[in-house]
Amino acid sequence: MKILIIIPAYNEQDSIFNVIQDIEKFCPYADKIVINDASTDRTKEILETYKIDYLDLPVNLGIGGGVQTGYIYAYENGYDIAIQMDGDGQHCASELYKILVPIQEDMADIVIGSRFIENKGFQSTFMRRIGIGILSKMVYICTGKKIKDVTSGFRAVNRKFIKIFSKEYAQDYPEPEAIIVASKYNGRIKEIPVVMCERNNGKSSISPIRSCYYMIKVSLAIILQKLAKMER
Repeated sequence: MKILIIIPAYNEQDSIFNVIQDIEKFCPYADKIVINDASTDRTKEILETYKIDYLDLPVNLGIGGGVQTGYIYAYENGYDIAIQMDGDGQHCASELYKILVPIQEDMADIVIGSRFIENKGFQSTFMRRIGIGILSKMVYICTGKKIKDVTSGFRAVNRKFIKIFSKEYAQDYPEPEAIIVASKYNGRIKEIPVVMCERNNGKSSISPIRSCYYMIKVSLAIILQKLAKMER
């Protein structure tokens, strides 16, 4: 199968090279594309210096726009499987096979790498875990699917959902909404335990204020998706 790893990156000069090195070590058979989301640091310079394949966005689109750009690239270039993986080093390349195998064996359309099944590795902050728990319950109410780590951006999807996400993907904090979209198209979703690492360098784009905005925005989006499904 033709596999693409999509790596959205905004100001990840301190981690992006190590992320690519780890992928080449643990998943050398996959292609990689970094989506440089209008970084203002040396991210682009590092990508060019080490001849790492990348797409350069002229304006900052945020995580949703960056990932969707990767899905469009994957669809237009005939990939069978696409994997999302952060550029900050929190997603371990050594865990890639865990989310890849269920897609290869046609056991799922979408596989989510979860921190909260075995509770190993970095577990996020206490307040974020509370927020994730609330979103998880909302997703369950709207879809009937029990997903513990609804905000995990460590995911693999098959060709069917590469096509769907290339056309329909939330632009701002998209992970929980992507589950709603997958449910709308009867996607088989599988959650797999993985170990994640704490960010060693750089700064998260989600501040406490943005976390509140995140909760409100995503909650409303989930409710609207549910209402739209009921109308159909």
